[in-house]
Amino acid sequence: MRVPFHLSRYLVYPLQEKAFHRPTFPYLSRLERSQWLSRADLEQLQAEKLRALLNVAHAHCPWHRQRMQAAGLHPDDVNDLSALRRLPTMDKAQAAAHREELVWRDVPGGTYQYNTGGSSGQPLIFFFGRARQASDAAGRIRARRWWGAEVGEPEVYIWGAPVELNKTDWVKTVRDRLLNQLVLNAFAMSPERMDRYLDAIESFQPRSIYGYSSSVALLAAHARERGRRLRLPRLKVVCTTGEPLYDHQRGLMREVFGVPVANEFGSRDIGFTAHETPHGQMLLMSESIILEVLDADGNPVAPGQMGEAVMTGLCSEAQPFIRYRTGDMVRMSPEADKDGRGLHVIAEVMGRQTDFLVRSDGTIMHALAGIYVLRAVDGVGEFKLIQHDKLNLEVQVVANRRWQADMIQAIETGLKKRLGQDVHIQVRLLDTIPPEASGKHRYVVSHVRLDGGLEHASSNPQPDQSK
Repeated sequence: MRVPFHLSRYLVYPLQEKAFHRPTFPYLSRLERSQWLSRADLEQLQAEKLRALLNVAHAHCPWHRQRMQAAGLHPDDVNDLSALRRLPTMDKAQAAAHREELVWRDVPGGTYQYNTGGSSGQPLIFFFGRARQASDAAGRIRARRWWGAEVGEPEVYIWGAPVELNKTDWVKTVRDRLLNQLVLNAFAMSPERMDRYLDAIESFQPRSIYGYSSSVALLAAHARERGRRLRLPRLKVVCTTGEPLYDHQRGLMREVFGVPVANEFGSRDIGFTAHETPHGQMLLMSESIILEVLDADGNPVAPGQMGEAVMTGLCSEAQPFIRYRTGDMVRMSPEADKDGRGLHVIAEVMGRQTDFLVRSDGTIMHALAGIYVLRAVDGVGEFKLIQHDKLNLEVQVVANRRWQADMIQAIETGLKKRLGQDVHIQVRLLDTIPPEASGKHRYVVSHVRLDGGLEHASSNPQPDQSK
């Protein structure tokens, strides 16, 4: 079932956003104008929004206020972006430890608890508000328009989250269909189910497809193994997110779906950050995020050099993330946007790498299916999942101060529910989790080999260098 485009775009979607008090469409209108500002004018807009954010943090967040006072910085003194560097950076551990000193409970529109996906190995509970939600939604709508896809046109999601695993959630299913969204569960990709997914996509005739890089690649690999030639004449773009996109995955998706692939960069705590254009450039959501690229000592790297992405979320009033060390590595480009926008250009993003998990019955699951279980246990400070074979999963945990002994049972129960009751779960409490021999951290490692050509969907050591 598809709803007429104009009904979804001009009635259903705006009514939903208004009902939830999310200023998505007013913010979208501003983004459509501000993207054409010059770089200098755009950075002046960033400075004005930074001053407003710092005033919120100073008034409502004691931890940030103390840091500003220690740095001798008052929000009203901020006239340009250079003032930001007077503040120290913050990290995920500090955001977790000082959560109650960071949250503005009375933010207009209310606060809403959320969790990071935990792919960094350090899950975080944090709070966001309606402005952050609007920024994310409006940013994605604008990015789809770069590719000729409009909000309200049919879109397929290859996605996974606890609510989407609940088959009784008919309210959400009805809402998705009214918004012309078809959600396919990335946490249960058996061959039979992927056959049904391919049929559903052809029947739905989407304008765009959106999902985890590895999950969309897995579906594409399955289609090629089956010899399926998909007929999708309305499709404009496949958008990938959540993890690095590799060259071979991009080529595989383009071959099977017959359209370009656009990569997205973002995180749960900071939000939608950047998106690829038809010219192959990754554009920062500059109106909502200030991105600094720093070396290991916290100093700005030379132009064009790789460094850690340190971000300030300009729409994060509910729980301000100011100079937040993300752990992702990026390299900025000296180029301007080829279409003339003033948005900053990211040359390269190197995120973290995860593998698939495989159920005892052979069903392939996105790594987040296991990560969600660990992130829901508040006593887990860091973690790593190692799937030795289909029936043996090792869980390494560094506990935090909220750890309790019965949390081992909660982890085992949650993972068995995902992977099968016959899977042996070994939870090991460690003081530290060592990196791989390469020096990199991988938070889900599977030694279960995928069958046949499906192996082509998994990650390899060579990331996509085209950004």
